[in-house]
Amino acid sequence: MVKVMTSILYIGGTGIISAASVRRSLERGHEVTVLNRGTERRPVPDGVRVLVADVRDPAAVREAVRGSEFDVVADFLSFVPEHVQNMLGVFEGSTGQYLFVSSASAYEKPPSGLPVTERTPLVNPFWQYSRDKIACEDLLFAAHAARGLPVTVIRPSHTYDRQAIPTIGHWTDIARMRAGKPVIVHGDGTTQWTITHADDVAVAVTGLVGNPAAIGEAFTVTGDHAPTWNQIYGWLAGAAGVAEPDLVHVTSDAIAAFRPELGPTLLGDKAHSMVFDNSKVRALVPEFATTVTFDEGARGILEHYDGHPDAQIVDGEIDAAFDRMAAYARSAG
Repeated sequence: MVKVMTSILYIGGTGIISAASVRRSLERGHEVTVLNRGTERRPVPDGVRVLVADVRDPAAVREAVRGSEFDVVADFLSFVPEHVQNMLGVFEGSTGQYLFVSSASAYEKPPSGLPVTERTPLVNPFWQYSRDKIACEDLLFAAHAARGLPVTVIRPSHTYDRQAIPTIGHWTDIARMRAGKPVIVHGDGTTQWTITHADDVAVAVTGLVGNPAAIGEAFTVTGDHAPTWNQIYGWLAGAAGVAEPDLVHVTSDAIAAFRPELGPTLLGDKAHSMVFDNSKVRALVPEFATTVTFDEGARGILEHYDGHPDAQIVDGEIDAAFDRMAAYARSAG
């Protein structure tokens, strides 16, 4: 029988996945605590205990949790091995499970075969973020082998909620659609991209906590909804009231030449068709499924932003870069 955890510490708790997981944990009757700097990107529900500390300061974290005990520590805010080492210095030996949030971008790029499974090699030559997550995993599994660290690793892919627009220009893309301006789509728009609502991912996260079969294991947690990028942009346009968006396709290499900061996330992830096998996590959490597809998710995003005009921020630099990219693509065509 799976033991039901009663005390979970979310390091973070207001991000896309962690906020949804906090809500789901409350629904399951867990005692939930969040620890972060006190800046709420998403509201913390009533009934959640809030601890405030700089997560990059181990002494401050240790002081904040003094006198507290947690069955599970779910770490959403460690991105490099030093971050993990700091958290283990505080929590190792005092919790029954350390759940580390890695990334499906760690899987090899380009993938040698689909669907991607937990057996797919972890190697990403394009994106430092992914290599750092791999290094974190290596450290944690070495500690599990050497000292019995009760670690569980999850690898989510592109996860969104009502506040998270999944396109490269975010709200700038929506504003351009509504203005009738060309909107840049990387590649030819036909690659499949697994995109999962945070509420669905939270089902897997909270289903793995406290499960002894999850200790020492890594799980792909991505769902199986894999539309094309043309569909993703089209559904956003439809939700924005734009019947025929002017989509201009530009190679990922060219986009990276115009805006180098976009190169790693495109060449190291989004430029490739990514379809995943989630059978391993479903064996432990059979209720995990895709219940929100992006046609519905896009409507939720636009409802949120249309209800929060202050969040409708157009990035002037990227807007101008998109104009240059569109002119380049059309002149080359």
